[in-house]
Amino acid sequence: MGIRVHNLYCDANGESHWRDVNIEWVNEGPEGKTSALQSANGIIFRQTQAEHDRPWHPAPRRQYIINLDAGVKLTASDGESRVIGAGEVILVEDVTGKGHLSKAVATTLRHSIFVPID
Repeated sequence: MGIRVHNLYCDANGESHWRDVNIEWVNEGPEGKTSALQSANGIIFRQTQAEHDRPWHPAPRRQYIINLDAGVKLTASDGESRVIGAGEVILVEDVTGKGHLSKAVATTLRHSIFVPID
């Protein structure tokens, strides 16, 4: 078993869907477990207001998003919603099509990290 990543992706018809991706552990030692090295193109730190809601939009790029201290509710265009809490990881890949909705679920600022992978 590894670490679960929420994955928001787009099918050939432009519809976005959820699935889970499991990143396997490949090394284990006295410092803990690690996955294989993942490619990335940088890191973006983000702060959003508590009331930050976004209408339908595709992701601007393929990227991991890590919520640090507050959650967000994301709705795929197929209607399935997930609340992604603090400490959870999302891989957004719905860069075409209708995209997804974003809705704040807390009454505090939300800090997150974006890790572009393209």
